[in-house]
Amino acid sequence: MFENLTERLSDTLRKVTGQAKLTEDNISDALREVRMALLEADVALPVVKDFIEGVRQRALGQEVMRSLTPGQEFIRVVRAELERVMGESNADLNLAAQPPAVIMMAGLQGAGKTTTVGKLARFLKERKKKSVMVVSADVYRPAAIKQLETLAQSVGVEFFPSTSEQDPVDIAKGAIEAARRKFLDVVILDTAGRLHVDGAMMDEIKRLHQAAQPVETLFVVDAMTGQDAANTAKAFNDALPLTGVVLTKADGDARGGAALSVRHITGKPIKFLGMGEKTEALEPFHPDRMASRILGMGDVLSLIEEAERKLDRDKAEKLTKKLKKGKSFDLEDFRDQLQQMKNMGGIAGLLDKLPGMGQLTQVAQQQVNDKSLGRLEAIINSMTPHERRFPDVINNSRKRRIAMGSGTDIQDVNRLLKQHKQMQKMMKKFTQKGAMANMMRGMKGMMPPGGGFPPFGR
Repeated sequence: MFENLTERLSDTLRKVTGQAKLTEDNISDALREVRMALLEADVALPVVKDFIEGVRQRALGQEVMRSLTPGQEFIRVVRAELERVMGESNADLNLAAQPPAVIMMAGLQGAGKTTTVGKLARFLKERKKKSVMVVSADVYRPAAIKQLETLAQSVGVEFFPSTSEQDPVDIAKGAIEAARRKFLDVVILDTAGRLHVDGAMMDEIKRLHQAAQPVETLFVVDAMTGQDAANTAKAFNDALPLTGVVLTKADGDARGGAALSVRHITGKPIKFLGMGEKTEALEPFHPDRMASRILGMGDVLSLIEEAERKLDRDKAEKLTKKLKKGKSFDLEDFRDQLQQMKNMGGIAGLLDKLPGMGQLTQVAQQQVNDKSLGRLEAIINSMTPHERRFPDVINNSRKRRIAMGSGTDIQDVNRLLKQHKQMQKMMKKFTQKGAMANMMRGMKGMMPPGGGFPPFGR
């Protein structure tokens, strides 16, 4: 997401960093470039105008910090405006209600409502420790009801059955009553979508909203629809008291215009981003972190939070103890590291959040991508347990057998063994006394004054 916008803004802001001071002239040139970058990213025109004017006023006003150069100051201003347009801070779900708290999902057909219900149910269960029931009031698509039942089973939450013969209001009331009897915390209500906004659809959803009295009414919209996403959001916002927006398929949109437009046009916060098809691929939306990603500065906080959630601590501790005892880092350990990386969203997920990557992300992905990680894992799986523990025994005949078993070439096997040797040396250095402390001191020395990562890897 935002690859095109990040690339254009990075080029534009680099030109400004060489200026001695911010003037009307050099700002006008930069703002013209920023304006074009935003329009190419499919940001709605009123949002672009407001954004450009906000940057102009801040940049030429009194908001100049003495510790920053004019170029750094301009980047700071652009980042602050991006945060303002997207909402300034993360808006959490408000579930402070007499249980069960009802969350209603609204949106067009194909936006990903049903999948988002499954993702949100898992998010609430695992991260908020809530007991959840999901229910489908989409009586026009029996397949949607079946899909939600399958999702509920896969994420381990309650499912309230419904049929296409029932009235949506009766379904909603029945689910809420059932959840109340079971003392559940949250009911997530999936509603019917249409291919376009129409009167009948809006009348039905208003009736449903009145009956369910949800504490959260979330508008689910496909990020890849660009400006149309903002226009559709406005139509729903006029009809329903929306409390927030969920942008789906955000991983597939290189432009990212919807994220910048929806908040401004509806006045409602973006609460979540759908970043893939898996049920765990739902991220809380943080405008400040997203602004950093747009400007190529990465999103280290989200990366740390994800690592804390997804990395296997037991395996990490076991590996640390093993290395401290003087035992070597073998190929089974290497395979564990590859699997952990896949759990973190693969190479693309990691690079997107690393600071200073910018245009390097695509280059790095061409060299090492998720497909190549899978190939490495297949090679290791084709080895015997003895070969994984003692890689030095792997001779040419064993390499031929391993290559045939994994559907790769001998060169691929050699490459893996070389990468493993390099990682083995690195692991030895980490376990040497004081090595980690020295590395941290070295990193601290590389940081710019005042902390934080330099933009664009400079």
